Amino acid sequence: MRAGGAAVVTFAALAGGLAGASAAVARDAGGLPYSQVEQVARGVTYGQFSVDGGKGAVTGYMLTVDLSDPRVRVDLLTPGAVADRAPVSQLADSARAVGAVNGDFFNISEEHAGVTPTGSSDGPEIASGRALKAAVPDAQRFGPAMPPGGTTRDVLGVGVDRRARLDRLTLAGSLRTRQGSHPLGGFNQYALPEGGIGAYTAGWGTVSRERAVCGSDTSRAAACSTDTYEVTVRGGRVTAVADTPGQGAIAPGSTVLVGREAGADTLRTLHVGDRADVGERLVPTASHVPYAFAVGGFPVLRDGAPLPGLDAKTAAVRTAAGFGDHGRTLYLLALDGTAAADPGLTVAEVADVMRQAGADDAVNLDGGGSTTLVTRAAGDPAATVRNHPSGVAERPVANAVGVFSAGH
Repeated sequence: MRAGGAAVVTFAALAGGLAGASAAVARDAGGLPYSQVEQVARGVTYGQFSVDGGKGAVTGYMLTVDLSDPRVRVDLLTPGAVADRAPVSQLADSARAVGAVNGDFFNISEEHAGVTPTGSSDGPEIASGRALKAAVPDAQRFGPAMPPGGTTRDVLGVGVDRRARLDRLTLAGSLRTRQGSHPLGGFNQYALPEGGIGAYTAGWGTVSRERAVCGSDTSRAAACSTDTYEVTVRGGRVTAVADTPGQGAIAPGSTVLVGREAGADTLRTLHVGDRADVGERLVPTASHVPYAFAVGGFPVLRDGAPLPGLDAKTAAVRTAAGFGDHGRTLYLLALDGTAAADPGLTVAEVADVMRQAGADDAVNLDGGGSTTLVTRAAGDPAATVRNHPSGVAERPVANAVGVFSAGH
């Protein structure tokens, strides 16, 4: 038994024929060559394995989650603001999750002098059934190149029916004034489309909104727009206006609108006291079932087959999430980050690992220094980092996929 009481099972022992709970854990572990398996909590299994990639042997870690168990659920873990970051272990501890892996790619650095990286994720976020943000334009995303047909709107989510799905979440939002209705181009996101209007709520945080008007529809590094305008709306009325994007906390119940180019022209027609109504929601493409949770990531496996055009050359430390059994079983993968001993896997190899684990569909999440998998045994006050992150310490990240068990 390891500290905290989680059962440890080696496959040498399994060969001798285990009975009861330990044997059930092994059967649920999937088709990977696990050297160690633990029952973390009811419906949640942890396993460690090694596979041979094109660059050498790689150690991986997998959480297998039984979504058919009514006492088990997953949710998005966040630092409390869209434009903020925290280590995965801290996010898991704060929410009392029994396991977690890091989530989406995020705005970690900046090409624009004097502009503060926001720490905000690329893709949409839904936590506890509530939309937190929409996706940035494809050309503005951070992270490796997506396979053909990929978009920042791609997500892995779990519906209120407790089934996991791949989907795309599109922003449907508008600003309504006496002059008419104007579509929103953004919702709590670090980059807006050219000519767009973005809505920012208290959930954004305190970081400057200046990054929203930088880059273009074809280049993240394109210059920041100087043709901007900002309007604050509260209770259906304009309460403040400004020529440039601001910073600092947004009061609960207020919405700050940031416009660039044509969007700025639209906002300039508004004056303090004018009527203005703002609404936004995320609309799924593939499902009519509302999502309880969703995280951004680009698909690598669909219906049991790898997507065409996956990178088969660049090996790196990676994180992935996928599901099988018609969305009833979730798989969360993290690789070791000790580059000298573990060279990593290509995206194509990650897709194959997820398929071996039992997934029919999967997405690639943020990797490199962000890759982190943690578990928390019953009675433990703090989560344990299971993989070896590639930095000297855990990297603070924008969000994480958290696993919960009421039987824990």
